[in-house]
Amino acid sequence: MSIASKQQELLDELNLFQDWTERYEYVIGLGKKMPSLDPSLHTDERLIKGCQSQVWLEATKEGENIRFTADSDSLITKGMIALFVRILDNESSDAILTADMSFIDQTGLKEHLAPTRANALNLMATQMKQRALELSSAG
Repeated sequence: MSIASKQQELLDELNLFQDWTERYEYVIGLGKKMPSLDPSLHTDERLIKGCQSQVWLEATKEGENIRFTADSDSLITKGMIALFVRILDNESSDAILTADMSFIDQTGLKEHLAPTRANALNLMATQMKQRALELSSAG
């Protein structure tokens, strides 16, 4: 399934909820379902700088694809990073680097976030692309 298809599938799921609080509950649920990172991976190198909550991102290369796992000390933030992991995990670095991440604006989530949390969404997407670039250039 392409990144664009995964984005559309996620948007369709979120559109089932009319109320923004229901959307947030759904996002929090996605975060709860995502496996936690091993605490030994909660390091400064994996920390996404600039987020209000602590968010750790692990990226590894498996064959031609990049695998992402993440964790956070906040349920809503873990849910938000879970959105990106769902979209970008197990994709090629080229697909990740060229992915249009503006789909997050269509979720309607940003409108109900504090500016620092809304900015965190951009930081997460940027950091995932950066990790994909680093892994692709590492060979």
